[in-house]
Amino acid sequence: MAKTRTKLAELDPVWARIVEEAEQAVRDEPLLGGLVHSSVIYHGSLERALAYRISLKLTSGEMSAQILREICDEAYSSDPSLATDARADIAAVYDRDPACHRFLQPLLFFKGFLAVQAYRVAHWLWNEGRTDLALFLQMRVSEVFSIDIHPAARIGKGIMIDHAHSIVIGETAVVGDNVSLLHSVTLGGTGKDDQDRHPKIGNGVLIGAGAKVLGNIRVGDCSRIAAGSVVLTEVPPCKTVAGVPARIVGEAGCDQPAMTMDQILKNGA
Repeated sequence: MAKTRTKLAELDPVWARIVEEAEQAVRDEPLLGGLVHSSVIYHGSLERALAYRISLKLTSGEMSAQILREICDEAYSSDPSLATDARADIAAVYDRDPACHRFLQPLLFFKGFLAVQAYRVAHWLWNEGRTDLALFLQMRVSEVFSIDIHPAARIGKGIMIDHAHSIVIGETAVVGDNVSLLHSVTLGGTGKDDQDRHPKIGNGVLIGAGAKVLGNIRVGDCSRIAAGSVVLTEVPPCKTVAGVPARIVGEAGCDQPAMTMDQILKNGA
């Protein structure tokens, strides 16, 4: 058994760690044994576990869990980057959320992580031309998780959405790698323009709770948007903006604000 575990860890250390944590969770809390076995231990890979969790959460009288699971299995089989990005997302949550103490937690309990993974499947469907099915998944994610991400939006890897309530990301929005968002963030459009109308968020950006970024504007790499701000104009890289409407109030405060999650303005920055 130890030899098998070693080989598995070499092939997929994220999944190996999740399985080990799941087995420990069952020992610690036997009443969760059914949940943990069905969601993790029963499956042979992160892809299979994600397909199960997404289908279980999004099932309704309109579409069975079995059909949803087959859709997810097809997506993960066709595009391995979906699961690669999911692994980066798990690591991001673990690294940046002080309430996350195990890799197992996002998969079982964090709706922000699950919503992003469901979005990734919907985005795959959208790119495959299966737009109605993609929009169905968007609807169910919004109903179940209170997170509304259009399947045409483009979102990078290493994404952490903390608390993850009332998030809105519009159709033409672009979110880079290693971005952190808190609850009630909106990446929205303005007016009735149906063309490219949503924000373009660079890599390593930190967006505070309740912030609204509106219009086809660029938020530069490694910048910070303070909680409650309304951003209507471009944000240069490595700056902090705050206020309504938002203005530059200083530097970002560090090289990677999305990693440190530091939202305190110090000496005007």
